[in-house]
Amino acid sequence: MNTLYATLALFAILATGSLAVSAFAQEFVDAVTVATDKEAYVDGDTVTVSGTVREKLSGYDVTLQVFAANGNLVTAQQLTVSEDNTFGIDLAAGGPLWKSAGTYTIKVLYGTATRTAETSFEFGGSGDGGTVKVPQFKLANPDDGSVGYYIKGGKILSITPDPTAKSLIVEIETTDDGQVKLILPRAVIDSKSGNDGKTGEDTPFFVLVDGEEVEFEEGDATDADRTITIPFENGASQIEIIGTWVIPEFGTIAVIVLAVAIVSIVAISRSRLSILPKY
Repeated sequence: MNTLYATLALFAILATGSLAVSAFAQEFVDAVTVATDKEAYVDGDTVTVSGTVREKLSGYDVTLQVFAANGNLVTAQQLTVSEDNTFGIDLAAGGPLWKSAGTYTIKVLYGTATRTAETSFEFGGSGDGGTVKVPQFKLANPDDGSVGYYIKGGKILSITPDPTAKSLIVEIETTDDGQVKLILPRAVIDSKSGNDGKTGEDTPFFVLVDGEEVEFEEGDATDADRTITIPFENGASQIEIIGTWVIPEFGTIAVIVLAVAIVSIVAISRSRLSILPKY
């Protein structure tokens, strides 16, 4: 009987120790957590990162690192922990360091090496980005004529206005199925409900890819610009964004201004000749 009690006691001690170790380990696993708002992102998206800490440590921030699919460090940030023991940041997915497609890893550390956590998400890789100058006559503010873009699966060759159709013509050269995100200044093109095409409430653009209507996504608009994301198939060559107003093309206005100038010069010359004394 004594042997049986001794055996049971031993098992009880071992079980208690095991639970203590498990609870101890769990305490450090849950010391910090991290997560993203989505499992996958495309070029130009916003990656919203959030997390919690079990207890707030005085004098410490959360160190956050993002690693690309190829293992390269994309960004490193120091994040302040709020009074409710949470932290977070919005990261713009895109740019030279985001070119690699695949699984991206987020690692966080809080205070000591035992307070770590990580999560991952899928990213399709970043295409080329930049701005394209749209031809225009008025150049008082050069930024007014720049259309920002991110493109995946090709490159932009040119962007020109078509005043007759009140549209922008985007010429592209593709290498694969992809999409283009365009940041359209209202000074370049807009779509409004007013009769003049420039005032009133925002109305949707009409988008054609090689003459065929396509569905597209519009992001949050600001007082200065509107953002749209347009998908395209490999082989596409032209995207047309139709609104209610577009800046006049440089060439068209320049010809009109030049013609008016010539007429004025001729008129002034004749006027001067008519008042010259005759000999």
